[in-house]
Amino acid sequence: MRAKHIPIRTCVACRTSGDKRGLMRVVREAGGAVRFDPTGKASGRGAYVCASATCIDVARKQRKLERSFSKRGGPTVEIPAAVYEDLLANALPSDPPA
Repeated sequence: MRAKHIPIRTCVACRTSGDKRGLMRVVREAGGAVRFDPTGKASGRGAYVCASATCIDVARKQRKLERSFSKRGGPTVEIPAAVYEDLLANALPSDPPA
C-alpha cells in the first residue's frame, strides 16, 4: 500500500517547515483582499504562519506577510489588522511560564 502524501509548508516568520495542517493560512484573493483562511482551501495566493503567538508577532512586526504577497516592482499589499486578530484568536495557547 502506498503512503499518503503529506503537504509540507514553511512558516513565513520562523522559516520552519511542517505539515500543512499544523500551520495557519492567510490568502490574497484575486481581487487583492487579504484574509485568514481557516479551511486552507480558499483560492488565491497563500502564505503560512505557525499557530503560535510568537510567530504571528514576528510576522506582523517584520511585515513578513506583506512581503510574501507583494509582487516584485508592484504595489505593497497591506494586511488588515483584523487578519492578525483572527490569527491570534486561532493560535495555540502558549505554555504558562514555569
